[in-house]
Amino acid sequence: MEFVQDFLLEMALPFILVFVLTFAILEKTKILGDKKHQINSILSLVIAALLISFPKPRDFIVNIMPWLGVGLAILFIFFVLYGFVVGDIEKNTPKPLKIALGILVGLFVIGVVLFSTGLNTQISGWFGSLATKGVFGTGLVVLVVVGLIIWIIASEK
Repeated sequence: MEFVQDFLLEMALPFILVFVLTFAILEKTKILGDKKHQINSILSLVIAALLISFPKPRDFIVNIMPWLGVGLAILFIFFVLYGFVVGDIEKNTPKPLKIALGILVGLFVIGVVLFSTGLNTQISGWFGSLATKGVFGTGLVVLVVVGLIIWIIASEK
């Protein structure tokens, strides 16, 4: 039973994820041309097979998947609640809010990548003892949130 679970989590799901994402990107961008579905699928298959062949990239995908799920759940809940209040999100969302959401999503992605690759410990070592006690990270988050709030308030008419 453990073999099946390991195979599913470490081989099948990363393969399917990378295959589907690569195929969707190739289809949407039409890099290889219009109506080249077979070529896009073969290239996606090769890229996904290469991913699961090498342990480090595969482990990276496996490590970020729970964080991706959490991030998507948070965004989904936010947009559902925001849609109830505003109505049509595309027409009624102010540009500063779209920019602020983009910045927050970007910071989330950077944080997940740093945490998943282990670079967060190396970066925290650069800042000395404050970073190891969590003071630096907390202060940085507070500064970013306060800065975003001030920027949104100042940019609205």
